[in-house]
Amino acid sequence: MDTLNAKYRSAVEQVLCDYAEFLGNDDETQMELVFDRDRDRYLLVESGWHDGYRIYGTLLHLNIIDNKIWIQHDGTEEGVANELVAAGIPKDSIVLGFRTLQERKVTEFAVY
Repeated sequence: MDTLNAKYRSAVEQVLCDYAEFLGNDDETQMELVFDRDRDRYLLVESGWHDGYRIYGTLLHLNIIDNKIWIQHDGTEEGVANELVAAGIPKDSIVLGFRTLQERKVTEFAVY
């Protein structure tokens, strides 16, 4: 299963990097990638300032738990799950952790 997790890590990191590159940085705000490979925690965080207001928040939070990619938070319009599927991750290996168990049961993705 370590090979499987390595494939999942690579896909998660690439998808988050692609989002960070697409969103980009400017003079006042930055997209920060946070990869904890030892604990399989992956974040894309926005921080900075806009018109005198503090900007800080997690855009994406993913974990790899029991050989499945758990999407803990998805602040994208299209849905990061679709990007993972496009990267070759099967739907039954993706858990929409930000949805209730009942909601997960009626999706095409893994329940848990």
